[in-house]
Amino acid sequence: MTEHTPDTDLLDGFLDATRAAAAAVVGLVGGGDGMRIDGVAVDALRRALEPLAVDGRVVVGEGEKDQAPMLFVGERFGTGAGPAIDLAVDPVDGTKLAAAGRPDSVAVIAVAPRGAMFDIGPAYYLEKLVTAHAGRGLSLADPIAVTLDRLAANLGRPVSTLRVAVQDRPRNAATAQAIQAAGAELVGFADGDVALSLRAAAADGDLDLLLGIGGAPEGILTAAAVRALGGWMTARFAPQSPEEHARLVEVGVDLAREVPLDELCTADAWLLLSAVTSTALAAGAELAGVSLDADGGVTVESVVVGPGSPLTRSRKRLDPESP
Repeated sequence: MTEHTPDTDLLDGFLDATRAAAAAVVGLVGGGDGMRIDGVAVDALRRALEPLAVDGRVVVGEGEKDQAPMLFVGERFGTGAGPAIDLAVDPVDGTKLAAAGRPDSVAVIAVAPRGAMFDIGPAYYLEKLVTAHAGRGLSLADPIAVTLDRLAANLGRPVSTLRVAVQDRPRNAATAQAIQAAGAELVGFADGDVALSLRAAAADGDLDLLLGIGGAPEGILTAAAVRALGGWMTARFAPQSPEEHARLVEVGVDLAREVPLDELCTADAWLLLSAVTSTALAAGAELAGVSLDADGGVTVESVVVGPGSPLTRSRKRLDPESP
């Protein structure tokens, strides 16, 4: 795998790792035990990454923020003989959704050359703006009404037709109110912002914009896909506790500075995703959730988002002997 051209076998290995994570939790979906789902998925993903011919390093993980099982930041994987690869990972993005059997839970990783993904340091949360190419240059520094006016003008549509996704959290209440006050349609969601971000960044997506404060790890995962899709993203640190604020200040983070897409992901990268529960990706495009066959085999639907191959879908059956 070079900076510009992926090694097909290597990417297939990473995709199989997300499939392994999704397949491992097939019997747990809807069972209510999110912690167990995370733990089983982490174990399956770690096993699948071990034999890959790479000098691999985890640079973004999700578990510490949620006090959940995780691949830890700095963890090495692969044989060590191969290209230097950095990995952003969430074995199950939308764990609560998977536990409840609700849509938009996925096993997801982003793969990039060493040093290409932005270092979020001790941050748990980012404020994010994600949109397709028409929104390039939009800024979190502008009032939301101004942002919506600019995006609508670029699209040649009235603001009233814009669909804007915001995660349902108290921290995003003012953002949601401003969107509604401007006349746009508010699309609230509980969890699973990687899938929602893809819908906003894709040219044929059914969302025009994603705004609000969400997980920092998911932000870096998202940036890899947004770059590949030709969309636009910008982010800034948004600490949600005095402790997180102090950690960021201690390491010299400028909390007022926006980080644009070209810094969030500086080189061609690939997002590899397998659906745990049914997952909408764009208008008319949905992945079915992982399913168990009568003989114990597992069917997984997946997507690869990368330079020159956005939203390439696949479906694979893992036989009962597969780990």
